[in-house]
Amino acid sequence: MPITVEKRTITPRAKTQRKRPETREEKMIAALSPNLNVMVEAVRRAGHNLVRDFGEISSLQVSQKGPGDFVSNADLMAEKNLITYLKEARPDYAFLSEECGELKPEHDSQMRWVIDPIDGTTNFLHAIPVFALSVALFDGRDVIAGVIYNPITNELYYAEKGRGAFLMTPGGNKRLRVSGRSQLSYALLGANAFGYPQSRDTIAKFSDAVASTRFNGCTTLSLAAVAAGQTDAYIACRFKLWDIAAGYLLIKEAGGYVSDFQEKRDLWDILKSQTIVATNMNLKKSIFKKLEE
Repeated sequence: MPITVEKRTITPRAKTQRKRPETREEKMIAALSPNLNVMVEAVRRAGHNLVRDFGEISSLQVSQKGPGDFVSNADLMAEKNLITYLKEARPDYAFLSEECGELKPEHDSQMRWVIDPIDGTTNFLHAIPVFALSVALFDGRDVIAGVIYNPITNELYYAEKGRGAFLMTPGGNKRLRVSGRSQLSYALLGANAFGYPQSRDTIAKFSDAVASTRFNGCTTLSLAAVAAGQTDAYIACRFKLWDIAAGYLLIKEAGGYVSDFQEKRDLWDILKSQTIVATNMNLKKSIFKKLEE
């Protein structure tokens, strides 16, 4: 009796496309809250072009015209890139920016981005790699998230209200803490805006009281340095909201102290007085004693 063999049609398995492995940085960004994720992506995208532009600065230094116009265009382009990405991600949020001023949303919203496309423009102009992009997110009058990014060093500082402050590097995340130094004579003091008489007079009070003073020409990175414990204190006069908003939150979330020269701690009082003290809890008493002299 003949044997019938059933023929089976074997359908080959579809080849699954291998997903590219995530880098450590991509995994860290993905783990952030939705708003921080958007902010980090925004500064990284805008920063990528600034790194390229920064590479052109040195060659422009020797030209008769100088790099002034080039830097102005780089500043405007960085702002445009930031606003474009943030608006795509959060179309109902308002904007306040150094270059374009205030941009209101189509619908009423309490949420507002406050951005500085290049803080430390003079450093950028002279090919000094100490500048940063800064983005702060406000809910009404409260700053709830902040990012400060130096695209040359790839150091990204970020904080969210009630969740701490961190430094993101290719090697991983590091929790930020202000320094524990308690003696003013051992303290490293950061300061900027030396060209203003009030700043010069204030800094002069500390010249013999601290171990050393640093002027880096970038307010956002100066505040980030206090949050990271690299600098023990920072004092300044004359600034805008976009200069201090992200750093204000970073320092508070890193366990630090921020106020104006009259010890008013609200961000809007600091902005109104145009004076700021940022330090740890151990040094604040000595600093205010010096300010009263």
